[in-house]
Amino acid sequence: MPVQARTAVLTNYLDVAHHLRLNAITLLAEVGLSPALLSDPSQRIPATASIILLEKSARLSGCETLGLRMAELRQLADFGEVSLLLSHQNTLRDALNVIVHYRQQINESLAIFVEESGSTVIIREELVTDMGTNNRQSIELAIAVMHRFCAAMLGAHWHPINVCFSHDAPADLSVHRRIFGCKVEFGCEFNGIVCPATNLDAANPLANAAMARHAQRYMDSLLGKNDHSVAFEVRKSIYLLLPMGRATIAQIAQSQGMNVRTLQRRLDEEGASFSELINSVRRDLVIRYLENPGYSLGRIADMLGYSMPNSFTRWFVSQFDMPPAAWRSEHKIVPRKDG
Repeated sequence: MPVQARTAVLTNYLDVAHHLRLNAITLLAEVGLSPALLSDPSQRIPATASIILLEKSARLSGCETLGLRMAELRQLADFGEVSLLLSHQNTLRDALNVIVHYRQQINESLAIFVEESGSTVIIREELVTDMGTNNRQSIELAIAVMHRFCAAMLGAHWHPINVCFSHDAPADLSVHRRIFGCKVEFGCEFNGIVCPATNLDAANPLANAAMARHAQRYMDSLLGKNDHSVAFEVRKSIYLLLPMGRATIAQIAQSQGMNVRTLQRRLDEEGASFSELINSVRRDLVIRYLENPGYSLGRIADMLGYSMPNSFTRWFVSQFDMPPAAWRSEHKIVPRKDG
């Protein structure tokens, strides 16, 4: 079964498509969707279909900020059933933990990792599907929705330190600056939001413990109805932790709430192995990185967990039958001198 997302991920798509004078009905049909399906935000659709839809819509309209424009219209209620539980959490930290725990009910392809480092915190996000797809619009949508969510919890005056994207900058940054209200960086090693660590424990004036318990009981009843693949959850964790140099089996097991032996057993039951999953993610990420002219081969090797460039080159040749520099040359990608 393909990786699923709720139709809520396409909330406001029809409005934005109409504004951009796109034929939304035709575009939806091309990815196997319909306007009627989008009317129920709880319906499940292939995550890849929504990603392809947004990329094609952006390309046809010439609008590089389509995902951001969709996010700008979002409300907390658009998170679906989990929105009530989120709105009554005591702090942003608690609310982020809820999103991580119930991410299957929001979007199976969504991977989130909250990393605290001294006085700052990074909220990292990735979208991991069952096929390699350009997901620029969906990533910008996800990061902007997270930004709006944090603002809803902390107040409109909240501004992060900076917002980071792994893809290249668009020609016009005005929409990014308006929506995020802070420094926006591109060509980064991760997609996410950097903000003061103190934000995590700021009190939510709307928190209500009784309502939160009621909402959690309901969400737990839904959680039990959905089987999920441990291998796919591990794959998502590798996407987030590999560029950080922390994609060890011990770290991944901890992120899944189990010990190494249990993780290996669960993966074996699904016919998967940790080494195969690491290799699969590396194959996906290396193409993304090589397509970005701002990344040097040395930096790419480091982000993929290779301390020696020669080791990275040998691995790449074993996977793609040519050195990474030759791959770039074949695809007419010229690295920037400052990369």
